[in-house]
Amino acid sequence: MATLKTNVLGIDFENPFILASAPPTAKIESIDKAFDLGWGGAVFKTITPDNLEMIEASQRYAAWKVGHRVCGFENIELLSHLTLQQWLDGIEFLRKKHPSKVQIASIMAPVVKQEWQNLVKTLNDTAIDAFELNFSCPHGMPEKGIGMAIGTSVEVSSMITTWVKEVAQKPVFVKLSPNVSSIVKIAQAVENAGADGFAAINTVQSLMGIDLDTFEPMPDVNGKTTYGGYSGMAVKPIGLRCVAQIRQNSNLPILGIGGISNWHDAAEYMCVGADVIQVCTEVMVNGYGIIKAMKSGLLDYLEGKGFASPADLKNRAIANLSTHESLDKTRRAHPEIDDSLCARCGHCVTVCDESEHSALSLVDGHIVVDRKACVGCSLCSHVCAKSAIRMK
Repeated sequence: MATLKTNVLGIDFENPFILASAPPTAKIESIDKAFDLGWGGAVFKTITPDNLEMIEASQRYAAWKVGHRVCGFENIELLSHLTLQQWLDGIEFLRKKHPSKVQIASIMAPVVKQEWQNLVKTLNDTAIDAFELNFSCPHGMPEKGIGMAIGTSVEVSSMITTWVKEVAQKPVFVKLSPNVSSIVKIAQAVENAGADGFAAINTVQSLMGIDLDTFEPMPDVNGKTTYGGYSGMAVKPIGLRCVAQIRQNSNLPILGIGGISNWHDAAEYMCVGADVIQVCTEVMVNGYGIIKAMKSGLLDYLEGKGFASPADLKNRAIANLSTHESLDKTRRAHPEIDDSLCARCGHCVTVCDESEHSALSLVDGHIVVDRKACVGCSLCSHVCAKSAIRMK
Protein backbone atom coordinates (compact mmCIF):
# COMPACT_ATOMS: atom_id res chain seq x y z
CA MET A 1 0.00 0.00 0.00
CA ALA A 2 1.30 3.44 -0.94
CA THR A 3 1.29 6.41 1.42
CA LEU A 4 1.17 10.13 0.78
CA LYS A 5 3.46 10.82 3.73
CA THR A 6 6.81 12.39 3.00
CA ASN A 7 9.64 13.99 4.97
CA VAL A 8 11.61 17.08 3.99
CA LEU A 9 14.47 18.37 6.14
CA GLY A 10 13.09 16.46 9.10
CA ILE A 11 9.60 17.92 8.64
CA ASP A 12 6.86 15.28 8.39
CA PHE A 13 4.16 16.03 5.82
CA GLU A 14 1.05 13.86 6.12
CA ASN A 15 0.55 14.54 2.42
CA PRO A 16 2.56 16.62 -0.07
CA PHE A 17 -0.18 19.20 -0.77
CA ILE A 18 0.15 22.51 1.04
CA LEU A 19 -1.38 25.92 0.49
CA ALA A 20 0.87 28.57 -1.02
CA SER A 21 1.41 31.98 0.54
CA ALA A 22 -1.54 33.88 -0.92
CA PRO A 23 -5.13 35.01 -0.17
CA PRO A 24 -6.19 31.44 0.85
CA THR A 25 -3.73 31.66 3.77
CA ALA A 26 -4.47 35.25 4.76
CA LYS A 27 -6.70 34.39 7.76
CA ILE A 28 -6.20 31.97 10.61
CA GLU A 29 -9.83 30.85 10.34
CA SER A 30 -9.32 30.00 6.66
CA ILE A 31 -6.20 27.95 7.32
CA ASP A 32 -8.07 26.15 10.11
CA LYS A 33 -10.83 25.23 7.64
CA ALA A 34 -8.31 24.04 5.05
CA PHE A 35 -6.60 21.82 7.60
CA ASP A 36 -9.94 20.31 8.56
CA LEU A 37 -10.50 19.44 4.89
CA GLY A 38 -7.19 17.60 4.57
CA TRP A 39 -4.45 19.93 3.38
CA GLY A 40 -1.05 18.82 4.66
CA GLY A 41 0.14 22.28 5.56
CA ALA A 42 0.16 25.95 4.69
CA VAL A 43 2.58 28.74 3.90
CA PHE A 44 1.16 31.84 5.55
CA LYS A 45 0.44 34.94 3.53
CA THR A 46 3.67 36.91 3.82
CA ILE A 47 4.29 38.28 7.31
CA THR A 48 6.03 41.65 7.51
CA PRO A 49 7.13 44.08 10.22
CA ASP A 50 4.10 45.99 11.49
CA ASN A 51 5.49 49.29 10.20
CA LEU A 52 5.45 48.17 6.54
CA GLU A 53 2.41 49.91 5.01
CA MET A 54 -0.13 47.80 3.05
CA ILE A 55 -2.79 49.75 1.16
CA GLU A 56 -4.63 47.68 -1.44
CA ALA A 57 -6.08 48.69 -4.80
CA SER A 58 -9.53 47.77 -6.12
CA GLN A 59 -9.99 45.98 -8.42
CA ARG A 60 -6.93 43.80 -7.95
CA TYR A 61 -7.66 40.61 -9.91
CA ALA A 62 -8.08 39.84 -13.61
CA ALA A 63 -8.62 36.51 -15.34
CA TRP A 64 -8.08 34.92 -18.74
CA LYS A 65 -10.79 32.34 -19.40
CA VAL A 66 -11.44 29.63 -21.95
CA GLY A 67 -15.21 29.28 -21.72
CA HIS A 68 -15.91 29.41 -18.00
CA ARG A 69 -12.52 27.95 -17.02
CA VAL A 70 -9.97 30.32 -15.49
CA CYS A 71 -6.73 29.41 -17.25
CA GLY A 72 -4.67 32.46 -16.34
CA PHE A 73 -5.02 34.75 -13.34
CA GLU A 74 -3.39 38.08 -12.55
CA ASN A 75 -3.29 39.78 -9.18
CA ILE A 76 -1.81 42.99 -7.80
CA GLU A 77 -2.59 42.19 -4.16
CA LEU A 78 -0.01 42.92 -1.50
CA LEU A 79 1.03 41.01 1.62
CA SER A 80 -0.60 40.06 4.93
CA HIS A 81 -2.72 42.61 6.76
CA LEU A 82 -2.52 40.78 10.09
CA THR A 83 -0.22 42.16 12.76
CA LEU A 84 2.73 40.13 13.91
CA GLN A 85 0.96 39.46 17.22
CA GLN A 86 -2.11 38.17 15.40
CA TRP A 87 0.12 35.70 13.57
CA LEU A 88 1.80 34.63 16.79
CA ASP A 89 -1.56 33.92 18.37
CA GLY A 90 -2.79 32.17 15.23
CA ILE A 91 0.24 29.91 14.98
CA GLU A 92 -0.29 28.77 18.58
CA PHE A 93 -3.99 28.11 17.93
CA LEU A 94 -3.31 26.12 14.76
CA ARG A 95 -0.60 24.01 16.43
CA LYS A 96 -2.88 23.06 19.31
CA LYS A 97 -5.79 22.16 17.05
CA HIS A 98 -3.79 20.63 14.19
CA PRO A 99 -0.56 19.25 15.69
CA SER A 100 0.35 17.22 12.59
CA LYS A 101 -0.06 20.02 10.03
CA VAL A 102 3.00 21.81 8.63
CA GLN A 103 3.16 25.57 9.20
CA ILE A 104 5.61 27.64 7.15
CA ALA A 105 6.03 31.37 7.77
CA SER A 106 6.54 33.40 4.61
CA ILE A 107 8.35 36.60 5.57
CA MET A 108 9.49 39.84 3.96
CA ALA A 109 11.10 43.00 5.30
CA PRO A 110 12.97 46.05 4.03
CA VAL A 111 16.61 45.48 3.10
CA VAL A 112 17.75 46.16 6.65
CA LYS A 113 19.55 43.42 8.59
CA GLN A 114 17.89 44.18 11.90
CA GLU A 115 14.40 44.15 10.37
CA TRP A 116 14.86 40.66 8.88
CA GLN A 117 16.58 39.26 11.95
CA ASN A 118 14.05 40.68 14.40
CA LEU A 119 11.21 39.08 12.43
CA VAL A 120 13.02 35.73 12.35
CA LYS A 121 13.92 35.83 16.05
CA THR A 122 10.31 36.51 17.00
CA LEU A 123 9.01 33.64 14.86
CA ASN A 124 11.76 31.29 16.06
CA ASP A 125 9.92 31.02 19.36
CA THR A 126 6.69 29.83 17.72
CA ALA A 127 5.57 26.41 16.53
CA ILE A 128 6.29 27.07 12.85
CA ASP A 129 8.19 24.35 11.01
CA ALA A 130 10.15 26.50 8.55
CA PHE A 131 10.63 29.92 6.99
CA GLU A 132 9.97 30.90 3.38
CA LEU A 133 11.77 34.07 2.31
CA ASN A 134 9.62 36.03 -0.13
CA PHE A 135 12.22 37.50 -2.48
CA SER A 136 9.94 37.40 -5.49
CA CYS A 137 6.61 39.28 -5.28
CA PRO A 138 6.43 41.08 -8.67
CA HIS A 139 4.05 43.92 -7.80
CA GLY A 140 3.77 46.63 -5.18
CA MET A 141 6.77 45.56 -3.14
CA PRO A 142 9.50 46.14 -5.79
CA GLU A 143 8.65 49.85 -5.70
CA LYS A 144 9.62 49.75 -2.03
CA GLY A 145 12.92 48.04 -2.90
CA ILE A 146 11.77 44.60 -1.70
CA GLY A 147 9.91 41.61 -3.19
CA MET A 148 11.13 40.96 -6.74
CA ALA A 149 13.66 43.78 -6.33
CA ILE A 150 15.49 41.41 -3.96
CA GLY A 151 15.01 38.22 -5.94
CA THR A 152 16.41 39.60 -9.19
CA SER A 153 19.71 40.51 -7.52
CA VAL A 154 22.28 37.82 -6.77
CA GLU A 155 24.02 40.06 -4.26
CA VAL A 156 20.94 41.15 -2.29
CA SER A 157 19.42 37.66 -2.30
CA SER A 158 22.65 36.21 -0.93
CA MET A 159 23.04 38.93 1.68
CA ILE A 160 19.55 38.57 3.14
CA THR A 161 19.76 34.77 3.12
CA THR A 162 22.96 35.08 5.14
CA TRP A 163 21.27 37.46 7.59
CA VAL A 164 18.37 35.06 8.10
CA LYS A 165 20.56 31.97 8.48
CA GLU A 166 22.61 33.69 11.16
CA VAL A 167 19.61 33.63 13.50
CA ALA A 168 17.05 31.15 12.10
CA GLN A 169 16.39 28.07 14.20
CA LYS A 170 14.16 26.45 11.56
CA PRO A 171 14.86 25.41 7.96
CA VAL A 172 14.92 28.29 5.46
CA PHE A 173 13.38 28.03 1.98
CA VAL A 174 13.94 30.87 -0.49
CA LYS A 175 11.03 31.64 -2.83
CA LEU A 176 12.46 32.34 -6.27
CA SER A 177 11.20 34.57 -9.06
CA PRO A 178 10.79 33.41 -12.67
CA ASN A 179 11.25 37.03 -13.79
CA VAL A 180 15.01 36.67 -14.20
CA SER A 181 17.38 35.70 -17.00
CA SER A 182 18.62 32.69 -15.00
CA ILE A 183 16.77 31.30 -12.01
CA VAL A 184 19.70 28.90 -11.52
CA LYS A 185 22.09 31.76 -10.75
CA ILE A 186 19.85 33.07 -7.99
CA ALA A 187 19.31 29.55 -6.65
CA GLN A 188 23.04 28.86 -6.55
CA ALA A 189 23.69 32.17 -4.84
CA VAL A 190 21.22 31.59 -2.00
CA GLU A 191 22.36 27.96 -1.64
CA ASN A 192 25.92 29.21 -1.19
CA ALA A 193 24.59 31.68 1.38
CA GLY A 194 23.14 28.81 3.41
CA ALA A 195 19.56 28.31 2.20
CA ASP A 196 18.14 24.91 3.14
CA GLY A 197 15.78 24.68 0.18
CA PHE A 198 13.84 26.51 -2.51
CA ALA A 199 10.23 27.41 -3.28
CA ALA A 200 9.61 27.89 -7.00
CA ILE A 201 8.03 29.69 -8.64
CA ASN A 202 6.39 32.92 -7.63
CA THR A 203 4.08 34.60 -10.12
CA VAL A 204 5.13 35.78 -13.58
CA GLN A 205 5.03 39.53 -14.14
CA SER A 206 2.26 40.28 -16.62
CA LEU A 207 -0.32 42.58 -18.14
CA MET A 208 -3.63 40.74 -18.51
CA GLY A 209 -5.21 42.78 -21.28
CA ILE A 210 -6.74 46.01 -22.59
CA ASP A 211 -10.42 46.95 -22.91
CA LEU A 212 -10.64 47.99 -26.57
CA ASP A 213 -13.68 50.20 -25.95
CA THR A 214 -12.18 52.30 -23.15
CA PHE A 215 -8.46 51.51 -23.66
CA GLU A 216 -8.23 50.83 -19.95
CA PRO A 217 -5.90 48.00 -18.87
CA MET A 218 -6.88 45.15 -16.56
CA PRO A 219 -7.34 44.88 -13.64
CA ASP A 220 -9.08 48.25 -13.85
CA VAL A 221 -8.18 50.53 -10.93
CA ASN A 222 -10.17 53.66 -11.77
CA GLY A 223 -8.92 53.50 -15.37
CA LYS A 224 -5.33 52.53 -14.66
CA THR A 225 -3.38 49.43 -13.66
CA THR A 226 0.12 48.18 -13.00
CA TYR A 227 2.02 45.04 -13.98
CA GLY A 228 0.87 42.16 -11.82
CA GLY A 229 1.63 38.56 -10.95
CA TYR A 230 0.37 35.92 -13.38
CA SER A 231 -0.60 32.46 -12.09
CA GLY A 232 -2.98 29.61 -12.83
CA MET A 233 -2.90 26.72 -15.29
CA ALA A 234 -1.14 28.77 -17.98
CA VAL A 235 2.09 29.14 -15.99
CA LYS A 236 2.63 25.44 -15.33
CA PRO A 237 5.14 25.01 -18.19
CA ILE A 238 7.19 27.90 -16.79
CA GLY A 239 7.11 26.50 -13.27
CA LEU A 240 8.08 23.02 -14.47
CA ARG A 241 11.00 24.42 -16.41
CA CYS A 242 12.24 26.43 -13.44
CA VAL A 243 11.97 23.54 -10.98
CA ALA A 244 13.73 21.20 -13.43
CA GLN A 245 16.57 23.67 -13.98
CA ILE A 246 17.02 24.14 -10.25
CA ARG A 247 17.03 20.38 -9.69
CA GLN A 248 19.62 19.84 -12.42
CA ASN A 249 21.94 22.14 -10.48
CA SER A 250 21.10 21.45 -6.84
CA ASN A 251 20.14 18.63 -4.51
CA LEU A 252 18.35 20.86 -2.01
CA PRO A 253 14.62 20.27 -1.39
CA ILE A 254 12.17 22.15 -3.62
CA LEU A 255 8.64 23.25 -2.82
CA GLY A 256 7.06 23.21 -6.30
CA ILE A 257 4.57 25.95 -7.21
CA GLY A 258 2.92 27.23 -10.38
CA GLY A 259 -0.24 26.31 -12.27
CA ILE A 260 -0.96 23.15 -10.29
CA SER A 261 -4.66 22.38 -10.55
CA ASN A 262 -4.86 18.60 -10.01
CA TRP A 263 -2.90 15.55 -8.87
CA HIS A 264 -1.50 15.02 -12.39
CA ASP A 265 0.15 18.45 -12.38
CA ALA A 266 1.57 17.72 -8.94
CA ALA A 267 3.04 14.41 -10.11
CA GLU A 268 4.72 16.16 -13.04
CA TYR A 269 6.36 18.63 -10.65
CA MET A 270 7.62 15.74 -8.53
CA CYS A 271 9.05 14.06 -11.63
CA VAL A 272 11.28 17.10 -12.21
CA GLY A 273 12.42 17.44 -8.61
CA ALA A 274 9.72 18.89 -6.35
CA ASP A 275 9.48 17.35 -2.88
CA VAL A 276 6.24 19.03 -1.85
CA ILE A 277 3.56 20.88 -3.84
CA GLN A 278 2.08 24.30 -3.12
CA VAL A 279 -1.30 25.30 -4.57
CA CYS A 280 -2.83 28.77 -4.80
CA THR A 281 -4.88 29.85 -7.82
CA GLU A 282 -6.85 26.63 -8.19
CA VAL A 283 -7.98 27.05 -4.60
CA MET A 284 -8.93 30.67 -5.26
CA VAL A 285 -11.22 29.70 -8.14
CA ASN A 286 -12.56 26.35 -6.85
CA GLY A 287 -12.11 26.28 -3.08
CA TYR A 288 -10.23 24.18 -0.52
CA GLY A 289 -12.35 21.12 -1.34
CA ILE A 290 -10.15 20.25 -4.34
CA ILE A 291 -7.77 18.57 -1.89
CA LYS A 292 -9.89 15.39 -1.75
CA ALA A 293 -9.45 14.60 -5.45
CA MET A 294 -5.80 15.65 -5.38
CA LYS A 295 -4.97 13.24 -2.58
CA SER A 296 -6.99 10.30 -3.90
CA GLY A 297 -5.73 10.78 -7.46
CA LEU A 298 -2.08 10.89 -6.48
CA LEU A 299 -2.45 7.92 -4.14
CA ASP A 300 -4.10 5.82 -6.87
CA TYR A 301 -1.34 6.78 -9.29
CA LEU A 302 1.44 5.87 -6.85
CA GLU A 303 -0.14 2.50 -6.14
CA GLY A 304 -0.64 1.84 -9.84
CA LYS A 305 3.04 2.50 -10.49
CA GLY A 306 4.13 0.40 -7.54
CA PHE A 307 5.62 3.39 -5.70
CA ALA A 308 5.60 3.46 -1.92
CA SER A 309 5.43 7.24 -1.47
CA PRO A 310 5.86 10.59 -3.26
CA ALA A 311 9.60 10.29 -2.63
CA ASP A 312 9.72 7.41 -5.13
CA LEU A 313 8.37 9.70 -7.85
CA LYS A 314 10.84 12.50 -7.24
CA ASN A 315 13.34 13.23 -10.06
CA ARG A 316 12.02 10.44 -12.32
CA ALA A 317 12.12 12.66 -15.42
CA ILE A 318 15.32 14.59 -14.75
CA ALA A 319 17.59 12.18 -16.64
CA ASN A 320 15.41 12.67 -19.73
CA LEU A 321 15.98 16.43 -19.88
CA SER A 322 18.77 17.25 -22.27
CA THR A 323 20.33 19.92 -24.44
CA HIS A 324 19.08 20.38 -27.99
CA GLU A 325 22.50 19.40 -29.28
CA SER A 326 22.36 15.98 -27.66
CA LEU A 327 18.82 15.07 -28.80
CA ASP A 328 18.50 12.06 -31.12
CA LYS A 329 17.93 13.49 -34.61
CA THR A 330 18.29 10.19 -36.48
CA ARG A 331 14.65 9.09 -36.07
CA ARG A 332 11.51 10.81 -37.34
CA ALA A 333 7.92 10.56 -36.16
CA HIS A 334 5.09 10.56 -38.71
CA PRO A 335 1.36 11.29 -38.38
CA GLU A 336 -1.14 8.45 -38.50
CA ILE A 337 -4.73 9.38 -39.41
CA ASP A 338 -7.70 7.62 -37.81
CA ASP A 339 -10.35 7.82 -40.51
CA SER A 340 -13.09 6.92 -38.04
CA LEU A 341 -12.41 10.13 -36.10
CA CYS A 342 -11.40 12.45 -38.95
CA ALA A 343 -13.98 15.16 -39.80
CA ARG A 344 -12.45 15.82 -43.26
CA CYS A 345 -12.36 19.51 -42.40
CA GLY A 346 -8.93 20.00 -43.94
CA HIS A 347 -7.69 22.21 -41.12
CA CYS A 348 -4.55 20.10 -40.66
CA VAL A 349 -3.83 20.44 -44.39
CA THR A 350 -4.07 24.22 -44.17
CA VAL A 351 -1.80 24.64 -41.16
CA CYS A 352 0.78 22.20 -42.52
CA ASP A 353 0.85 24.05 -45.84
CA GLU A 354 1.06 27.46 -44.21
CA SER A 355 3.59 26.46 -41.56
CA GLU A 356 6.41 25.37 -43.83
CA HIS A 357 6.07 21.76 -44.93
CA SER A 358 2.99 21.08 -47.13
CA ALA A 359 3.07 17.39 -46.26
CA LEU A 360 -0.70 16.79 -45.94
CA SER A 361 -3.46 16.81 -48.52
CA LEU A 362 -7.16 15.93 -48.66
CA VAL A 363 -7.72 13.36 -51.41
CA ASP A 364 -11.13 11.75 -52.04
CA GLY A 365 -12.23 12.55 -48.49
CA HIS A 366 -9.09 11.19 -46.81
CA ILE A 367 -6.04 12.91 -45.33
CA VAL A 368 -2.93 11.71 -47.16
CA VAL A 369 0.58 12.12 -45.74
CA ASP A 370 3.55 12.78 -48.02
CA ARG A 371 6.20 11.08 -45.93
CA LYS A 372 9.05 12.61 -47.92
CA ALA A 373 7.81 16.13 -47.21
CA CYS A 374 6.80 15.41 -43.59
CA VAL A 375 9.45 16.36 -41.05
CA GLY A 376 7.57 14.95 -38.06
CA CYS A 377 7.03 18.33 -36.38
CA SER A 378 3.67 17.17 -34.87
CA LEU A 379 1.76 20.44 -35.51
CA CYS A 380 -1.09 18.60 -37.24
CA SER A 381 -1.71 16.40 -34.19
CA HIS A 382 -2.04 19.44 -31.94
CA VAL A 383 -4.51 21.38 -34.09
CA CYS A 384 -6.85 18.48 -34.92
CA ALA A 385 -10.14 19.16 -33.14
CA LYS A 386 -11.14 15.49 -33.28
CA SER A 387 -7.85 14.00 -32.00
CA ALA A 388 -7.75 11.97 -35.21
CA ILE A 389 -3.99 12.37 -35.71
CA ARG A 390 -1.35 10.55 -33.67
CA MET A 391 2.39 10.78 -34.06
CA LYS A 392 4.10 7.42 -34.30
